[in-house]
Amino acid sequence: MRPIVVGQAVTKRFGDFVALKEIDIEVENGEVLCIIGPSGSGKSTLLRCINQLEKIDGGGLWVDGELTGYRIVGDKLHELDDNQIARQRLATGMVFQRFNLFPHMTALENVIEGPIQVLRRAPKESRDHAMELLGRVGLAHKADAYPIELSGGQQQRVAIARALAMRPRLMLFDEPTSALDPELVGEVLQVMRDLARSGMSMIVVTHELGFAREVANRVVFMDAGQIVETGAPEDILMNPRNERTQSFISAVLN
Repeated sequence: MRPIVVGQAVTKRFGDFVALKEIDIEVENGEVLCIIGPSGSGKSTLLRCINQLEKIDGGGLWVDGELTGYRIVGDKLHELDDNQIARQRLATGMVFQRFNLFPHMTALENVIEGPIQVLRRAPKESRDHAMELLGRVGLAHKADAYPIELSGGQQQRVAIARALAMRPRLMLFDEPTSALDPELVGEVLQVMRDLARSGMSMIVVTHELGFAREVANRVVFMDAGQIVETGAPEDILMNPRNERTQSFISAVLN
């Protein structure tokens, strides 16, 4: 099977600042790839480029075999319009640091909003699937609760269910536990473990090295907009070869 993500010489600039420097990356179907690295290393920017929340300035990105942001006609590239980009974006689900739930909607209403309004699914079908997903993340009993009535961990689990409701081929997680109190981190990571075991393709930006060691098929260490080192979790996290990776791992563990 073809990789779910292919990036070739992906470059992203913000003014004079180069956030991503000719990144080459592949993620296989069903693979869990964890990306680690210091703040400002380009980890979140890479996720946002894959999901087309940021437009790349060089190279190419393919998701599920489709070139993102452009179509090829003959030997020329033509930019996609907003509707075409929105269609491509449906292949990915993204969970952010902040939960971004609609405060005026219940957990159930948050989950069914996308399928009904964007995918034009029937309300009953959407509701049944949403209740199944809320059950999957352990929150079926909170279907009628509003975000303000939920803990941070519960809100993040609703956000995961909301992303899954769009039936994505790839899930992107941008430090999904960084805004949580320490005692709530475990419940979110458990949902992500279960999702990984189900075979979902996942790219996870995280500082949770224990989670990466347990769940990831591969770990990527990024610094200064570049991939410094990549390999199996035991190699990157336990025996990194690059000095920069070594110093980062040591600082996080200590």
